[in-house]
Amino acid sequence: MTIQVGQDTANTRKMLEVNGTAMSYYSIPAAQDAGLGDFSNLPAALKVVLENMLRFEDGGFSVSIDDIKAFAEWGANGGRNPREIAYRPARVLMQDFTGVPAVVDLAAMRDGIKSLGGDATKINPLVPVDLVIDHSVMIDEFGNPRAFQMNVDREYERNMERYTFLKWGQTAFNNFRVVPPGTGICHQVNLEYLAQTVWTDTDQNGHEVAYPDTLVGTDSHTTMVNGVAVLGWGVGGIEAEAAMLGQPISMLIPEVIGFELTGEMMEGTTGTDLVLKVVEMLRAKGVVGKFVEFYGNGLDRLPLADRATIANMAPEYGATCGFFPIDGETLRYLENTGRDKDRIALVEAYAKANGFWRDADYAPIYTDTLTLDMGTIVPAISGPKRPQDFVALSDGKTAFHKEMEETFKRPMGKEVAVSGEDYTMESGKVVIASITSCTNTSNPYVMIGAGLVARKAAALGLNRKPWVKTSLAPGSQVVSAYLEAAGLQKDLDAVGFNLVGYGCTTCIGNSGPIQSEISQAIAEGDLVATSVLSGNRNFEGRISPDVRANYLASPPLVVAYALAGTLDINLAADPLGQDQNGNDVYLKDIWPSTTEIAELVQKTVTRDAFLSKYADVFKGDEKWRGVTVPEQETYDWPAASTYIQNPPYFQGMGPEKGTISDINGAKVLLVLGDMVTTDHISPAGSFTQSSPAGQYLTEHGVAVREFNSYGSRRGNHEVMMRGTFANIRIKNEMLDGVEGGYTRGPDGVQTSVFDASMAYQKAGTPLVVFGGEQYGAGSSRDWAAKGTALLGIKAVIAESFERIHRSNLVGMGVVPFEFTNGDTRKTLGLTGAETVSITGLDTVEPLQELPCDITFADGTTKTIMLKCRIDTAPEIEYIENGGVLHYVLRDLAKS
Repeated sequence: MTIQVGQDTANTRKMLEVNGTAMSYYSIPAAQDAGLGDFSNLPAALKVVLENMLRFEDGGFSVSIDDIKAFAEWGANGGRNPREIAYRPARVLMQDFTGVPAVVDLAAMRDGIKSLGGDATKINPLVPVDLVIDHSVMIDEFGNPRAFQMNVDREYERNMERYTFLKWGQTAFNNFRVVPPGTGICHQVNLEYLAQTVWTDTDQNGHEVAYPDTLVGTDSHTTMVNGVAVLGWGVGGIEAEAAMLGQPISMLIPEVIGFELTGEMMEGTTGTDLVLKVVEMLRAKGVVGKFVEFYGNGLDRLPLADRATIANMAPEYGATCGFFPIDGETLRYLENTGRDKDRIALVEAYAKANGFWRDADYAPIYTDTLTLDMGTIVPAISGPKRPQDFVALSDGKTAFHKEMEETFKRPMGKEVAVSGEDYTMESGKVVIASITSCTNTSNPYVMIGAGLVARKAAALGLNRKPWVKTSLAPGSQVVSAYLEAAGLQKDLDAVGFNLVGYGCTTCIGNSGPIQSEISQAIAEGDLVATSVLSGNRNFEGRISPDVRANYLASPPLVVAYALAGTLDINLAADPLGQDQNGNDVYLKDIWPSTTEIAELVQKTVTRDAFLSKYADVFKGDEKWRGVTVPEQETYDWPAASTYIQNPPYFQGMGPEKGTISDINGAKVLLVLGDMVTTDHISPAGSFTQSSPAGQYLTEHGVAVREFNSYGSRRGNHEVMMRGTFANIRIKNEMLDGVEGGYTRGPDGVQTSVFDASMAYQKAGTPLVVFGGEQYGAGSSRDWAAKGTALLGIKAVIAESFERIHRSNLVGMGVVPFEFTNGDTRKTLGLTGAETVSITGLDTVEPLQELPCDITFADGTTKTIMLKCRIDTAPEIEYIENGGVLHYVLRDLAKS
């Protein structure tokens, strides 16, 4: 591939020789010597962005010398200079839940550009794109040696239409590779194999150029790769598609919060415990839209696996990314995971030459800082609904009782018989215990630790409680290799943690059904069943429809809770169970020492294992190789498909953009509270036959058993529209005490959100949604914005927005607004019966305040000011075009 770079008017292009090979690079010290400013004390994370400006300056890429000088002003201003810049990542990463709709959009754009008289082959990724199929495997089978193969077989049965479509995309588009099912989770594959830390390519003049490896991904946990000093973050599929097609990412130079780590982790604690404390601290600090960079002498004792765990959960602490600079530990990890020796030498030489290297003297300027002594970390869990709800393990029982009383408003101790079983169900019982998610399965220290807990427990005769659905879903095949080499997989099998698949599984909501008799008992008693998972997300309604309280924990603690079978326990002090002789067994009796874990990691996590497992990463198994597709530049949309449909975004689109129109006489579709996540807006998990999506599939001849999940059907807008705002736990404040996707229709009668929307659209009535703080938190899923747009919602008015969802709304032509002057849905007394008009949109400027007239049910009116969260000038053009993809399509058609 050839990269286009600027003309280097500032003479910052220099030469670097590594192991006898010479290549160019864009030098930050040279830019400083050229008088462009003092960049010496910038954080490494920001230097990556600065290098991007140097490389593309004066090449027709919307980058100017003033953009470069702005970084020096950032340092001079104490870490603040919110100048708008155009940033170009080196590559794009996707997973299949978000990747399928992205490829659907690209296929639809090929149809669209042909209708505008353009060339379909112009719709092609201009940067490398890797799509990893990891979100589709569900845990139907568990707790036995057949589980893995049976779940894989069902995965292909359910998803062959999707996989055929993705394989077509691999043949139809340039620069587009697919990592087949059963390989691993995209972020772990990225960390262990795809990422290079320093990238190289040939420029338009045929010269080799070295530059920082950067990316955006269609999954919020793309941030994991920042642990290996690769700057990356999650964007919606819409923004990623635009980046693929050559559009820069318009962003403001971010603030960078320095997080100093000191001290050393204590015996009995894990990287998971550390990250849960980091999440709590940074959420309290407030870092939405900011970079976080970790520094301090604690990094000298922090393995890269732990760094990746911390970087992974940047969406949970709200930051754009959590970055770790290049140092000796980075090089050690690259070596151990099988990277090329010359690449590792280049990473070291480049980092030292260009000011990216972290050594003992590393002391950059930060916008603000906070500090954590790692010696103060204690074993912990987080829950029951948010990752930042940190609970010390010793307080677990007390905290759960408090949640029962204050959050769930249910008594403890109610027992319900389980049909055909000799046990009862009660609130607090763990019905799902899952070692899942790239967050922790990428970390051999906690995975080996979990195996050792299982070994010691099995030796004492302990086993999972019979009501607990246990599962092990590693993020890569390398995990299985070292668990097998250590002899630990058989110990995990012995307590129910058999391999169920390589994918996200429980963390994304693909936990599969629990035993029907247990489900019935939970419903009969209106009980608060719990789950414990080693994931990153525990939002309500995400993990299982039977589970109300979800707790994040390290893999060793997931095993321990499966043995205990309940959250109604002080795991740090109460016995987990009894051994063969009837003696109490405590957590301390089965917890491995740090030395035990480290010795096994050193022995079994080898370079050879990584080289072996990633040797044929794109080849796939026999099933994948058997998927055949025609080679053609446009897609033949199968009319009968319930998975893949041609979306309506570009149909009937003219060659010219429009204008932004005022919103007049809009009705309110929903009034929502704080921390409404993208899971609430566009759930990924299962749905019932009675839901609008279930009714649609039933009408199209799909059996309930074949419904699959919302996430797997993101290539069909008809399903996804019906699933928007359909989370079973969402609460619309227009309705008293009602959970689920309901609202009031034009006639004032309660109905589904989808049916109400269709009725309003038929009448030509625009719609708005009101929300609280942190609207759109969580996953990067573009369907939260696509569904919003297709339901006829013209504006979302909230107290604050999470970064990715705000961008996605703009990318779909929906205008985000924030309340000002202390106004909120509560202070205004909004009930959803109001009529809303917003004027001034035809001449709006970025971040301008506009008047909003609210007419209440009794006829009274009030005018308030709203801050328009169209943040940049390019975003105004996106809205004028009806969305960013419409903008790109018209631009390509004209060229």
